[in-house]
Amino acid sequence: MAWSFVLPQSVFTSPLLAVATPVAGGMIVALLTNRSKNQQTYRTLRQPPFSPPGWLFAPAWTLLYSMMGYAAHHATLTASQSLSLAVHEANGTAQTLYTTQLALNFLWMPLFFGVGRPVAALGDLGLLLGNVTLLLANWWSADRTAFWMMTPYYVWLGYATYLNIGCGVLNGWTLPEKKQE
Repeated sequence: MAWSFVLPQSVFTSPLLAVATPVAGGMIVALLTNRSKNQQTYRTLRQPPFSPPGWLFAPAWTLLYSMMGYAAHHATLTASQSLSLAVHEANGTAQTLYTTQLALNFLWMPLFFGVGRPVAALGDLGLLLGNVTLLLANWWSADRTAFWMMTPYYVWLGYATYLNIGCGVLNGWTLPEKKQE
């Protein structure tokens, strides 16, 4: 059996765990990168047009994480009800893509805010967009409900890429120094 990077199967089969895992993971990453300092840094950055207010990120990500978690659950449930071996294999690939996109997603905030590297964060976003594109292609043929539930996240990633590039360009690809306490 080939090695793969996949969350435990119980995460995909339980709707509660499927939704709670990305929501909790995102919350933990935000707390570990010092959410209050991130908000302070965000406010000090020169922003491109159409930048959202800082308070919007937490509810937006909670909704997006919930939808992506349920999409992964739905795709797994759909595959488990299929008699097709190809659908089962496609689901294994989708679960790997889902897990890796989640890891790439969780890496962005520490890269951008934690170590202040907008270029590295942009590279992470590029990998993330490629990964989610492959996941969406998989779900387009295997589970259209999962595909459509993941689409707002994909659109938001495009928007996040615009914001990352805009902040990078407007701030000389560096973040303001955080004040020492």
